[in-house]
Amino acid sequence: MPDAERPGEFETIERLFRPLALEPYARGLLDDAAVLPARPGHDLILTKDTVVEGVHFLGDDPLDLVARKLLRVNLSDLAAKGAQPFGYLLSCAWSPRCGWSEREAFARGLAEDQRRFGVGLLGGDTVSTPGPLTLSATLIGYAPEGSAPSRAGARAGDLLVVSGTIGDGGLGLRAARSEEMGLSRAERDALAHRYRLPQPRLELAEAVRVFAHASADVSDGLVADAGRISAASGLRAVIDLDAMPLSAQARVWLYAQADPAGAAATLATAGDDYEILAALAPADLKPYCEACKAAGVPAALVGRLEAGEGVEARWRDQSVSLSRRGWTHG
Repeated sequence: MPDAERPGEFETIERLFRPLALEPYARGLLDDAAVLPARPGHDLILTKDTVVEGVHFLGDDPLDLVARKLLRVNLSDLAAKGAQPFGYLLSCAWSPRCGWSEREAFARGLAEDQRRFGVGLLGGDTVSTPGPLTLSATLIGYAPEGSAPSRAGARAGDLLVVSGTIGDGGLGLRAARSEEMGLSRAERDALAHRYRLPQPRLELAEAVRVFAHASADVSDGLVADAGRISAASGLRAVIDLDAMPLSAQARVWLYAQADPAGAAATLATAGDDYEILAALAPADLKPYCEACKAAGVPAALVGRLEAGEGVEARWRDQSVSLSRRGWTHG
């Protein structure tokens, strides 16, 4: 089917799946997580992500790293809801290349990050497929009752604050593909490692619960995920691209480009960063950033929410034209 005729990811959700959602627990399918009443004083937080060979990881990526990325992209969704992880359900559709040694490597990766993040396998399913290799996990966590922020809770006047650095995921994919980037080998290797092994910001879960009116993880790009918060909240987002926190490698790449504003837009729409984007009251900016710093993760003010709709990206007070907002699946 030609791309122009292929249904989009969010159109599919809106038109076909939202009418099936079990509310209020599914939160309108706007939130990348469901919230259910659980043990006394807590809500159960559920989230599910899938990774597909050739889409979310490369065909020659070691399967122990693929396993760890699978867990981490799901753990990132829990972090954005202020949740602590508990366990997960796993689904593996093994392609013909996945013999015993490949499956052993995958299990070793799961075991390593289970120990690191304190989660355990609860069940699942394995099947065979002619390809590509497709892996999915449903992560289960807990948050104090009523404390998990949604994407829909932002208010006009809120500030948009993001953790860590933005743009390394997109540059890391290019580095993993051995594309020419004008960077040293060490810089490319650092970016590729960031792409293959993102860091879920679980250490920020408490700060997110305490301070955020709304939150999301930056999986599809800063602009796209800010747009999802603003759309769910009925607001307009303004992103200051020149305020984006960048790694040393991303900064070197950015200022080597002929059009820094366009390059910054590329970084802001590439995705795969898995940082936390939070909407905060202005009075909470300082204590939130201090809490993030105390947890070992810096946070930066990158924009604001105001009355209206849509998303505007700006570079040094000038509006920047965007060819796309971020990654989307069909």
